[in-house]
Amino acid sequence: MPSPALTKLELKLMQALWDRGACSVREILESFPEKKRPAYTTVQTILYRLEAKGAVRRTRKISNAHIFEATLSRDVTHRRVIDDLLGIFGGRSQPVMTHLIESGKLTLEDIRDAEKMLRALPNKESRK
Repeated sequence: MPSPALTKLELKLMQALWDRGACSVREILESFPEKKRPAYTTVQTILYRLEAKGAVRRTRKISNAHIFEATLSRDVTHRRVIDDLLGIFGGRSQPVMTHLIESGKLTLEDIRDAEKMLRALPNKESRK
């Protein structure tokens, strides 16, 4: 089943669940900085939307609080976001790489690690 597309706020809620594990709306709310904290009902609504998308599930109820956990892994979600980003550029990674280099967010160590991963990939010629 393909991973659903998630909004920025949905990704932030997922991040809280990945970092903290299963938690309540209030616990997720507390993961936001106080000055940029959304309303309780906003977080609750977004969690229900994530549940409808199959990204989270309710695991139990403690008093009136539902406990949610992520059903999508961080890796699967990150891959979807990156694939969507590359789709904007027609599947080309060069514009993204150029931006990362120019902004200083891509280091020589990152490039060396990427080179090692590329070298470890099976040779396309040998798969024929």
